[in-house]
Parts: sequence; C-alpha cells; structure tokens
Amino acid sequence: MEPLLKMLITKKIGRLVLFTSVIITIIIIFLAPSFSEAIAQEGKEMEALLKWKDGLDSPTDSVLLRSWSPLPPQNSSSSSTNSSYNFNIGGGSPCKWFGITCNKAGSVVGINVSSSHLQGTLDNFSFSSFPNLLTLDLYNNSLYGGIPSHISELSRLTYLDLGRNHLSGYIPSGIRLLTSLEYLFLDGNEISGSIPQEIGQLKSLVKLVLEKTHLTGSIPVSIGNLTMLTTLSLGENNISGCIPQEIGQLRSLDVLSLYATQVTGSIPVSIGNLSILTMLNLGRNHINGYIPQEVGQLESLVSLSFDDNYLVGSIPASIGKLKNLTFLSLADNYLNGSIPQLTGNWGQCHKLTLLNLSNNKISGELHPGLGKATELRVLDLSSNLLEGKIPNELGRLKFLFKLSLNNNTISGQVPAEIGLLSNLEILELASNKLNGSIPVHLGQCSKLRHLNLRMNRLSGNVPFQIGRLESLLTLDVSHNFLAGGLPEELHNLQMLVTFNLSHNMLSGSIPSKFKEMESLSSIDVSSNQLYGPLPDIKAFTEAPAAALQNNKGLCGNNTSLKPCPVGGKKNTIPVVISVIVSTIIVLLIIAGILFSRQKGEKIVDEQPKEIKTEIFFVAWNHDGKRVHEEIVEATENFDPKYCIGVGGNGSVYKTLLSTGQVVAVKKFHENGGRASKEAFDSETSMLTKVRHRNIIKLFGFCSHTRYSFLVYEFMERGSLFKILRDNVKAKELEWTTRVNSVKGLANAISYLHHACCPAIVHRDISSKNVLLDAEYEACISDFGSAINLHPGSSNWTSFAGTFGYSAPELSYTMEANEKSDVYSFGIVTLEVIMGKHPGDLISSLSTSPLAVADQILLKDVLDERLSPPWKHLEDQVVCIAEIAFSCLHQIPQLRPTMKQVSQKLSILLPSPSSEPFHAITLEKLFDPETLIH
Repeated sequence: MEPLLKMLITKKIGRLVLFTSVIITIIIIFLAPSFSEAIAQEGKEMEALLKWKDGLDSPTDSVLLRSWSPLPPQNSSSSSTNSSYNFNIGGGSPCKWFGITCNKAGSVVGINVSSSHLQGTLDNFSFSSFPNLLTLDLYNNSLYGGIPSHISELSRLTYLDLGRNHLSGYIPSGIRLLTSLEYLFLDGNEISGSIPQEIGQLKSLVKLVLEKTHLTGSIPVSIGNLTMLTTLSLGENNISGCIPQEIGQLRSLDVLSLYATQVTGSIPVSIGNLSILTMLNLGRNHINGYIPQEVGQLESLVSLSFDDNYLVGSIPASIGKLKNLTFLSLADNYLNGSIPQLTGNWGQCHKLTLLNLSNNKISGELHPGLGKATELRVLDLSSNLLEGKIPNELGRLKFLFKLSLNNNTISGQVPAEIGLLSNLEILELASNKLNGSIPVHLGQCSKLRHLNLRMNRLSGNVPFQIGRLESLLTLDVSHNFLAGGLPEELHNLQMLVTFNLSHNMLSGSIPSKFKEMESLSSIDVSSNQLYGPLPDIKAFTEAPAAALQNNKGLCGNNTSLKPCPVGGKKNTIPVVISVIVSTIIVLLIIAGILFSRQKGEKIVDEQPKEIKTEIFFVAWNHDGKRVHEEIVEATENFDPKYCIGVGGNGSVYKTLLSTGQVVAVKKFHENGGRASKEAFDSETSMLTKVRHRNIIKLFGFCSHTRYSFLVYEFMERGSLFKILRDNVKAKELEWTTRVNSVKGLANAISYLHHACCPAIVHRDISSKNVLLDAEYEACISDFGSAINLHPGSSNWTSFAGTFGYSAPELSYTMEANEKSDVYSFGIVTLEVIMGKHPGDLISSLSTSPLAVADQILLKDVLDERLSPPWKHLEDQVVCIAEIAFSCLHQIPQLRPTMKQVSQKLSILLPSPSSEPFHAITLEKLFDPETLIH
C-alpha cells in the first residue's frame, strides 16, 4: 500500500507542476509584448530626454539635471537611502531622474524642471516620444526660440507652463489639438502675433494666462467658448480692439485681468453675467463710455480696478451692492458726480482696504459715513472737485496708511481727530482751502513719513508737537499764513529729508539745534520774516539763494548771505538801526520811482516817436530815457564783443551798469519784421504778469523807433544746453543739482499752466531756454512764443518750438495746449540725466520698443561723465526717469499734467522696484509701446 500511495502522490504532483508550467507559459506569451513595449517606451522616453538635454546651450551647467544619465549610480548601496532630492542619483529608468514622474507602467506622465536655469530651445524636444505626458512645466528658465508646432502631439496634456522664459514667435494654431488641456501659461515671454481663434476649441481650459507678452490684435470672440475658464489674464500686452460681448459667457470666471493693454471701446454690459467673479482689472487701457450698471451684479467681487481710462459719467449707484470689495480703484478717468455710499451704508464696507478715486471730476462733499469703513488702509480722493469739510469721522479709520485729499476745494479746519490715526504714514492735504491752525494732535501720528499741507490758508504757529514725528521724511507747509517762531522741537526730526516752510509769515531766528538734522538735503524757508544765523549743516549752507531769499536778515555760511556779525547783544542796536535805515531807503526809492514814472510819461508825450520804457524793480531809480542811454553806452551801441548769445528773434548782451549790477539785455533784430515785433510783445505781456523763482525776471523793456530790447536778470551759468555740452561744466552739474534743476523747471511750468489765469503755454521749452544762475537754480526764459489759453475758445496757432523738443502731434495739429509743454519737459529732463539729447534713445525705443527697453539698463544711459548717484539719490533718479518717460506718451491726453509732475517731484518717493539700481532696465520704468513710433 505504501509504494502505491507514494506513486499516486508523485503522479499528482507531476500533473500540478505541468499545469502550473503551462499557465505560466501562457501568461508570459500574452504579457511579453506589453512588457517589451513598456521597456521600449521607457527607452524611447529616456533617449528623447537625453537628446533634449544635450541640445541645451549648457546642459552640464544645470545641477538639477545631473541625474539625467543612462548610467546606473555609483555606490548604489550607499545611496539607496537618499531622498529623491539628491540630484546626483539617477541612471537606469528616467523615473528616478529629477523632475520626472512616471505612472505604474513606468511611462513618463510629468516633466517639471521649472526654475532649473535651463538655456536653449524646444526644437530638439521630441514631443511624440511622450504619448502619456500629462504635465509639462518649464516655467522660469531661459528658453528661447519658438513654440514648435508639433507640441500638438501631446494629446493627453492637461498642464502646460512655459511662463517666464524668452520664447518668441506666434502661438501655434495647432495648439487647438490639445483638447485635454486645462492649464495654459505662456506669460512673461516675447510671443508676438494675435491670440489664435483656435484657442476657443480648448473647451477644457480652466486657466489661461498670457500676460506680459508682445501679443497684438484683438481678443477673439471664440474665447466665449471656454465656459470652464476660471482665470483669464491677458494684461500687459498690446492687445487692441474692443472687449467682446462673448466674455459674458464665461460664467465660471473668477479672475479677469486685461490690465495695461490697448483695449478700446466700452465695458460690455454682458460682464454683469460673471456672477462669481472676484477680481476684475481693466486698468490702464483706452476704455471709454460709462461704467455699466451691470457691474453691480458682480456681488462676489473682491477687487475692482478701472483706473487710467477714459470713463465718463457718474459712478453707478449699483456699485453700492458690492459688499465684499476690498480694493476699489477708479482713478485717472473723467468721472463726475458724487461718491456713492457703498452698500448703501459705509458701515457694511467692513472689508474695503483701498479706495482710490483720484484724478477725476468728482464733486460734492466727503460723506461722514466714510468713517465707518474701518478696514481702509488707503483713501485717495485727490485731484477732484470735492468741497466742504473733512469729516471728523475719518479719525475712526485706525488702520489708515495713506490719506490723500490734495487738489480739491475742501475748506474748514483739519480735524483734530486725524491725530487718532496711529498707523498713518502719508497725509496729503495740499492745494485746498483749509483754514485754522495745524492741529497739535498730528504729533500723535508717530508713523507719519510724509506730511504735505502746502497751498492752503492755514494760520497760527507751527505746533511743537510736530517734532514728535520722528519718522518724518518730508514736511511741506509752504504757501500758508503761518506765523510766529519755529519751534526748537523740530530738531528731533532726525530722518527729515525735505523741509519746506516758504511763503508764510514765520518770524524770529532759525533754532541753532536744527544743525542736528543731518538727514536734511533740501530746505526752503524763503518769503518769511526770519533773521539771524543759519544752522551750520549742509542743507542750509549749500541751499540755493532762492531758498533763503525774501527774509528779514538771515546771515551765515552761505554764499548768498552776509556773514553774521561777531558778538552777542552788542550787535543788536546796529541790526535794528540797519533795518530802520533800509526801510527808509526803500520808501525813498519807491517815491523816486513814482516821480520817475511821472517824468517818463511827460517825455513820452513830448517825444512820442522816441522812447517808451517801463522799469519794474526798485533796484533801479532812473527814468526810462536815462536807462536806455546807459545800456547803449555800456554795450558801445550793442557791439558784438558784448554778445553772449544769438536766437531766432534777437541777440543777448552782457551789460555792466554804472551801479555795478550786471544784467542781460535782449535786443530784437532790427529787420526781424512782424515775427520780432510779436515776440517782443509776447515777452513783455507775459513776463510783466508772472512772478516765480524759476522764471527769468524782467527788469524792464524799451521800445524804440530803431530797435527794441528787454532787460533781464543775468544768469551766471548760462544755458543748460551749453553746460551739458562742456565736459568741465557738466561735471560741476552733479546729481543733486540736476535733480533740483528738474524740480525747479517742473515747478515753473506747473505755475504757468495751473496758477496763471488764463493759463500760459510756453511752447518752446528746450535746454537752450533753461538758464542757470550762480547757485544752479534753473529758470525758464524766452517767452516769445508763449500764448494764453482761453477756455471754451479755439487755441489754434502757428507752429512754434525747437526741433527735437516739440511734441510730435504738432506736426499735424496747430492747436496749442499744455500737453505740448509736458512733452518738451520730458525731453529736457532726460537730457539732464543723460547729459545729451535723448533723440537717439527715443528713436531706438520707438523702432523696436520691447526688445530694446528690456536690454538697456538705466545706469548705462545716465551721463557717464558723472560718478553713479549716491545711494540716497538713486531712487530720485529712477523716479525722475520714470516721470520723464510718462511725459512722452504718444497720446497727449495720457501725459500727466505738470501739476501732477511737480507734486511727484516734490516728494520723490522711493521706487517700488525691488531690483537694485544697477539692474533696473528701461522696461521697468515705462511701457515702451507708449512712445511715439
């Protein structure tokens, strides 16, 4: 029995083994092709990746791709415990390589080598070798060249990110074949052409980001087919045309950004269909028309920006329904009417952090309910037509960082409640009709950095509590009616850079402790009643004469002042006596002038065909005929040896008078005909009406049967044009002086445009017509082409100006307006910082704007004869360059006003750029496409 049993067991085991072998053989037969295909596919993918790597410009430079190797790792046993972030591990299967993800079958489904310092093209990338690829992420490298059309072979791709490279060419139309694509990022490249209509076939798209490229053309209507889209970002492109109504079909949209393009037309009413939209940014475009009421249907909106467009009409009341808003900017438009109460009650705006309605035509009063929007950080309502008082309730905005109400007609007092704003850093209330005193409670705003109260009707003393604002950088209370002495406590402002107290009625001496304010770089105490010694610090001792003039008796270590008398109280009596004597002399001079004018009138009556002269300043106590004779004698009948300049309408002579005073005499050409006569009439008409420290002073004029001339103050340094073309003199014009010259020029033009009534347009701003005195204070001269602007009237006139400085639109329109002066200012400003006329730079930027601007560093266009600006001046130079380029906008209406320019230059806030000065390109300062082509 036992042998039989053993035999049966052996037989069964044999059958089982045979059966198992048969099953295994069958499985191998069926699986072998798949297994071999997987191995073949893995080899094909590995080969494709290695080929692309080897085709890169410097494939061995990328540490991250060192693992991309067909060789197995050395010392694999010792490396087996290392994490996948060890980039030296690799070899064998590409699934072990950095940035590569595989499925269970070992096929590559993801390639993510973003920010890997790769440089090269996609030309050698074999897209067909990756049939299972779902993700391709090459973001933030240095890839260049075009996007290959065969990228369409990635039929399963769901995620494609080629952003932040240098790719160029067009978006291939074959992209329509990527029907599984959900995320497409091509931003930050140099892609050109239009958005292909075929993009509307990618109906699975969730995010489409094409911002910061060179795209042109219009937004295709087919984009309305992308109903799954949650993000559409096309900003900072050259896209033009209207926003298609089909945009309203994207009901899943969460973010819509068309910021800084060339889009025109009106805002489509269909935008009201985007009910779950949280961010809508249409700022910096050419959009016109009204803000549609339908915007009020976007109740999920968190951020709404329509700034810098051509929108008109009132702000629709329906915006009041947007109770989730945190950011609302409608600045720089032509909106009128009053400010609507958001959500019907500002108290419900508990999320609003920024409200910017500046530079519009909004009128009415500030609503006290604004004080209920307690989360506000920025409230900017500047440059509007607002009136009434500043509500006390604004003191409730405890998180407020910036409060700007500049350039309105707001009256009443500055509420003491402003002192409750403990987080306030910027307070701008300039150019209003505020009265009363500066509230002492401002001293509680301990974080305040910029305080601007200029051009109001404030009276009383400068409160000593201002000295507690130890973070203050700029303090401007000029052009008010402030009186009394300067509080000694102001010396605690150790961080103060700019200090302007000019055009007030301040008296007494400047506290000696001000010498401790070592951060000061710019002061202006002119047109007050101050006397006594200057503090012995650079800001005062090197201040230009104009910043100290028109006071009672300042003295000290400044070339424009007399040295202070030595001694103490013993010198008081002589000072008093000198003041009394000076007053008597001035009164006698005035009386003499009145007598001289009467005598001059008699001469004119008796000899009507000879001389007519007017003398404007008490420095000359002569009759007109005698002044005329002295000038003719001093110049030896206008001998050429005294000539210091020749212009289109006349010659300028340096003249030394018998009093020892040097003046400049502009003699008009005798054969100049009607043009010279008109220039003479224009200059006398304009310069007898204006008075500004940065406009040339006219002492007198003479109209004679043989010739006519004007008598000006003599500007020792001559024209800006000549200085910049003299290597020695240009080096003396260092950065601080150049910055101040630009500021002075801007202030003068702003005065002509905005303070004169009617406004005056100079029409010939050029470096030849900007003169500098001994202290390098800049003054505008030559008003022969200037005209008055009369609102509501036609201001058409003949062409005037200097080639290279005149605004381009003057070649096809003869209508004079302020924007032509703005353009000329931009040219002169660039000339100041470059040391030469910017014509070649502007020409190259206009020809190939984006490519050139991206490559040129700001530091490389600055005047190479000077050392680079010091650290504290770098931001100012960057800001000035940015302002200058904004003045050259090809659309005159989009250039800033000179008032805006002057205000920006008066503060010169640090540049928002995070890049170091030496790395800033021109592209960072302006949109190259806005320059004249």
